[in-house]
Amino acid sequence: MSAAADHGVAPTTARRFTGLLGVVSLVVGWELAARALEGAFILAAPSDVAVWIVQNAGLLGRAFRVTLGNAAAGFVAGNLAAVMLAALALAWPRGERVIAGLALLIFCLPLVATGPILRVLYGPGPGPQITLAALAVYYTTFVPLLVGLRAAPSSWFDLVRSYGRGAMAELVHIRAAAALPYLFAGLQIAAPAAFLGAMVGEFTGAERGMGVLTIRATRALDVDAIWALATVAAAASMAVYAAVGVIARAVLTEPPPVILSPPPMPRTGGARGRAIVLTTAAVLGFALLLWWGAMELFDLNRFFAKRPDDVWAALVTAPDAAETRATLAQALRETSVYLLPGFAAGLALGTGMAVALTLLPAIGAGATAVAVALRSVPIVTTAPLVVLLLGRGAVGTIVLVAVMVFFPTFVACLHGLRQAPGQVIDVLDSYAAGPIARLWHVQLPAMLPAFFAAARMSVPASVLAVTVVEWLATGRGIGSLMALSASLSDYDMLWSSVVIVALLSVAGYAGVGAVERRVLSVYAAEQMTR
Repeated sequence: MSAAADHGVAPTTARRFTGLLGVVSLVVGWELAARALEGAFILAAPSDVAVWIVQNAGLLGRAFRVTLGNAAAGFVAGNLAAVMLAALALAWPRGERVIAGLALLIFCLPLVATGPILRVLYGPGPGPQITLAALAVYYTTFVPLLVGLRAAPSSWFDLVRSYGRGAMAELVHIRAAAALPYLFAGLQIAAPAAFLGAMVGEFTGAERGMGVLTIRATRALDVDAIWALATVAAAASMAVYAAVGVIARAVLTEPPPVILSPPPMPRTGGARGRAIVLTTAAVLGFALLLWWGAMELFDLNRFFAKRPDDVWAALVTAPDAAETRATLAQALRETSVYLLPGFAAGLALGTGMAVALTLLPAIGAGATAVAVALRSVPIVTTAPLVVLLLGRGAVGTIVLVAVMVFFPTFVACLHGLRQAPGQVIDVLDSYAAGPIARLWHVQLPAMLPAFFAAARMSVPASVLAVTVVEWLATGRGIGSLMALSASLSDYDMLWSSVVIVALLSVAGYAGVGAVERRVLSVYAAEQMTR
């Protein structure tokens, strides 16, 4: 018993030491880089950041409490919404595509544009900050949760039905337990997103909060203050990430099951096409109804609260519609040059690091700490400085987009790799199979549902990243156009931009989904059941 206990304590101690070593290495590297770039007004050293925090502890503490409260409220509200949407989709299988489509469409609304609109609608107060924090997190939990609710062997459901139990028993005894690893992954991904959403909301005219301090520091080019704010925000996100991880390790004590499911029933091309058309029509119909109904219900002024017919007129029937479309097309071309490479690079980097940590678990804690730290730094604080360092061209923007995509991919794939059934790995071990064989034959197939869930989530995340960078730093592309339209009260252009960006994001998401269905129908058939 003592030997077993010692055997369990040793790896834990090693992981903690490796994690601490990773953090120390990050801080030392940061200090050396800052000293090398001294005088460039780009990077503040950790020692300078610490001095600024101590000297401005009162001001920073008050702002932090405001932002943390807004982020926490949005985190809770967004994740509760995700759980309710997943439960509704599970209880109403025929409506799942419509529910998921509406949730996606709302998530694809760019925060850069919805922030000013919400500020006009809410007026003063924390409403926009909490709403944007909730909008930033609910879908990143909804997608993994929906995947997890299906991640159980079909034989388990057969067993429940053989005892005469129904859907509620399946949910309580099978689906809820199967979904927990995916739920915790979604919550960890949501932690930095909530803080980012709250800070973007504070950029739109709030009176207090870390976003307000960030605006002041950026205008004054106070690099120490900018990095101090980024450090505090990152530390808060990392604390939540770590807390969720501790809870997950305490709760998830059972090994992953071997999932065997029959292949999905093939559907003819005509049936599939009709289903896609009907789902698309239903989603657009509900979205237009909700949009128009909300505007009319609250009797919002058409000057800033545009209806669907106003956007149609701006894009199609107005005398300057051709000019509006040309402006949007030019902005979208500029954005796509950075968006697509950044999206691909983030997916590759996140998947590659998750695989590397699986093959080399000794570096896992340290590398994970560095990865969480990099993603936890809010992009709204550091985007101008990164672009200043790397230039306003492709490199700076692509790097920032890749960082935004990298983190959800890394977390999801790491959780997915851990879902590889231990029984199957034991069989390979009995044949003296090496780590590469285990990875190729067991762990990568087990990771695929999580990878595609991350890829789908990353489509809107990459759009958010590129629009924020264009808004704050490069002055080009659709993000800059939306920010300029908001500042000039050109609400026709602003709402048109929102609609076009959201629809294109949905189209990109659908493209990833099409590839996902073809792959998972072979490697994870349980995900294809409805």
